[in-house]
Amino acid sequence: MNDLRTPGLKILSKELKSLILLSGPLIAAQISQSAMGFVDTVMAGRVSSVDLAAVAMGSSIWFPVFLFILGILMAVIPSVAQLHGAGKNQEIGFHVRQALILGLALSLVGMPLLRHAGPILDLMDVDPLAVPLTLGYLKGVSWGLPAIAGYFVLRHFSEGLSCSKPSMVTGMIGLGFNIVANYLLIYGKFGLPALGGAGCGWATALTMWVMCLCMFATVKKAKIYQSARLFEQWPRPDLQELGRIIRLGLPIGCSFFVETSLFAVIALLIGSLGADIVAAHQITLSFASLVFMVPMSISSAISVRVGQAIGQSNCVRAGRAGYIGIGLTAAIAFFSSILCYLFPESIAAIYTKHSEVARMAVGLLSLAALFQVSDAIQVSTAGALRGYKDTRNPMILQIFSYWVIGLPLGYTLGLTSFWGPPLGAKGFWIGLIAGLTSAAILLSLRLRIVSSRYEAKGLKLQQGDSVKATFTETPPLAVDLPN
Repeated sequence: MNDLRTPGLKILSKELKSLILLSGPLIAAQISQSAMGFVDTVMAGRVSSVDLAAVAMGSSIWFPVFLFILGILMAVIPSVAQLHGAGKNQEIGFHVRQALILGLALSLVGMPLLRHAGPILDLMDVDPLAVPLTLGYLKGVSWGLPAIAGYFVLRHFSEGLSCSKPSMVTGMIGLGFNIVANYLLIYGKFGLPALGGAGCGWATALTMWVMCLCMFATVKKAKIYQSARLFEQWPRPDLQELGRIIRLGLPIGCSFFVETSLFAVIALLIGSLGADIVAAHQITLSFASLVFMVPMSISSAISVRVGQAIGQSNCVRAGRAGYIGIGLTAAIAFFSSILCYLFPESIAAIYTKHSEVARMAVGLLSLAALFQVSDAIQVSTAGALRGYKDTRNPMILQIFSYWVIGLPLGYTLGLTSFWGPPLGAKGFWIGLIAGLTSAAILLSLRLRIVSSRYEAKGLKLQQGDSVKATFTETPPLAVDLPN
């Protein structure tokens, strides 16, 4: 028998088309969102390196909190996708309402954490000139947490239904608004105070509310969402459903937090080396994050495709969607890494006019080019596993890769003489490469195990019922496997 994971050219073309049509708007939405960080970095950098360092420090604290909440709420995507694939649209509205309640609760916990981050900055010996601006940034951005939580719940609901265009439209609206708000608040136009780097935080919060309202209006009016009856009744907490969302989403949130907090800890450790080094690191991280939005978007599309196939009991198509998506993501990342390696000077020049900061950034960008393929493989593989609702084991593998391999290696290379003369920021980026490569390998092995188990179980059930041992596009028998 031919390997069921090896698709013919026609099937490959069909799956690639479906992935591209779904992920295209998601890529545009994610790039728009990441471009907001790019805009913050560029506009703050035009003021001074201290303002740029403040944005870097603020982002390093705010982003892990944001992604932890986002990761938990990403449980909506596979849940909605599987319910939709199984034709259980009437259950989707209840699930999304509970996710909205959870998102609000998480944001109310996150707000005071951001506003009282001063001790973290003191412990890490951050440049004293950047501390007030960093705290101002965090205070401003904290007001946007409830809005961004609501926005992503509604966005994930839409994506789980394979409707990704609203994400693209709201992302573009948010980017345009963010540019205007940054201009007004950073530089103090039209009588507003010039807040410098701190203005980025307030502009980001306002942008979050605009995006949330846009997505709410879309979901409220568009016909495609009406079968879920999302607004049929007022949300009331259901502890059982909230528990299911948390059990599925908490490992995703922890995985996101583990990865982003790794970058945050590195930025804070580098903070003692001076504002110029922090600025160069932030430039590199900002560009890498912008490029990363492409594989991250395809990862979400993979989750939807795998989840819907599982909901339809088509385990072979689920595995095929995962592997094809990972191959597509790796190919795109390989191309972007070549561009990053060949043109680091041009990239650095976009962010800063300071020659010393640009020189440091060029060296880091050359290293950042090396880990893009590994990063793309690990995030797309994690997306496929989410489609299977397998989240706990990937979290463990990522914690091991980032905190047992990546950070210790980066620390010893960057700040100690254990391997030779300290390499500073370059040592940490080498550690990142090692950690991401390890995660890519381990998650790929996990996906092979999970997908093989689903296919074997589904085939066994079909054979037991005297059904032909080959899956069609919509097999009649449901397959229910534990994580």
